[in-house]
Amino acid sequence: MELRKIAFLETYTLENDAGIMGAILVTDAETKPLEFRVTAPIKPTNFQKTLYGDVLLEHVLTELVSVPLLNAINEEIDLILVRDSLFMGANEKQGIRVVRVLNEDEGRQRTDKSVQELASSNGSPKLFVETSKKFEPELAEIKTKLSPIAEHRNLIEPFDRLKAACEQVHLQKTGE
Repeated sequence: MELRKIAFLETYTLENDAGIMGAILVTDAETKPLEFRVTAPIKPTNFQKTLYGDVLLEHVLTELVSVPLLNAINEEIDLILVRDSLFMGANEKQGIRVVRVLNEDEGRQRTDKSVQELASSNGSPKLFVETSKKFEPELAEIKTKLSPIAEHRNLIEPFDRLKAACEQVHLQKTGE
């Protein structure tokens, strides 16, 4: 598996309980943008909040954000990177591996073997990766393929771009 195209999947929470937007950024191995998609704001009703309870956010991120966005993109991607662990449910819904990227503090707090450190060059922040139990046996190979990219690029930075892009899209739609 060569990593030619990577998808970064993220959410943006709107102010004043106006909902959640989901976004996906497909990049090349240098993290240069190839494709961007965003969802309309998703605002669960009080009835949905009651029915779903504690699993509401996981349902929203998996079923209403990740699956539709992954179906909407035109690019063929090799790997999906996420920051929120609730996106890991997408591993059960489609065939492309979903891997969570953790910063140094998050990675060091985890002591289990399912978290692996990516190689990084001097000055680059230490990053860690994990995946769902279903794909844990492949994590070492994924780490090997992702480490050369992490040596030259901060893999957390595209998530910041996504949040800023969602904010800009939302402001354009609201006319602010």
